[in-house]
Amino acid sequence: MTANESIREEHIEVTRTARYALLGPSDRAAQEVWFVLHGYGQLATRFLRGFGVLDDGTRLLVAPEGLSRFYVDADHVRGARTTRVGASWMTREDRVVEIADYLRYLDAVARRALAGRSSDAPTITVLGFSQGVATATRWVAQGALEADRLILWAGGVPPDLDLDVVGETLRRCQLTLVLGSQDELIPPGALAEEEERLRRHKIPFTTRRFEGGHHLDSELLQALAVGA
Repeated sequence: MTANESIREEHIEVTRTARYALLGPSDRAAQEVWFVLHGYGQLATRFLRGFGVLDDGTRLLVAPEGLSRFYVDADHVRGARTTRVGASWMTREDRVVEIADYLRYLDAVARRALAGRSSDAPTITVLGFSQGVATATRWVAQGALEADRLILWAGGVPPDLDLDVVGETLRRCQLTLVLGSQDELIPPGALAEEEERLRRHKIPFTTRRFEGGHHLDSELLQALAVGA
């Protein structure tokens, strides 16, 4: 028997500290709560700055940060203070465990953000951007949070998510697909394929486009916030 044949992998649950960022009222007065999930290589605080246009005193914006941080710059030099750090929700490695971990983590963030609001429940929106789209979709479909709206910005429903199983959950929330007209990271035809997949499973949705690339758009964010 070789060394490789005798190696075994096991898992152990550990306690760790995660980080999330908040923008908006902290006195439970918010009429809406938005959970916004960043893309690959971003950090929660920086990502949340893009939602400043929604900070009007009626919305609490909550940005959880991916559990895995790394140096984004390929030319990282040991000890360099200017090297940019980003976070990721998961990779293909040990993905089933990583998905389960971030679902528990996001549920915990939501419980804390919504604590004490049961008598006057706010409208809940979940927005995922880029890599955060898959995370947001899995969370709404498989987590404990009951979202009123799900916005998938520059990404699609994970291909491995069985819509025959979770479709009813997605039908209960208002689903919106968002894509920039010049988004270089989304293959041509991907949006049409996503729309067709949702239609096949009878999941209602709306599609919104904007002039731009792989980024948030302030004008469209404001329109989505007021239901326009």
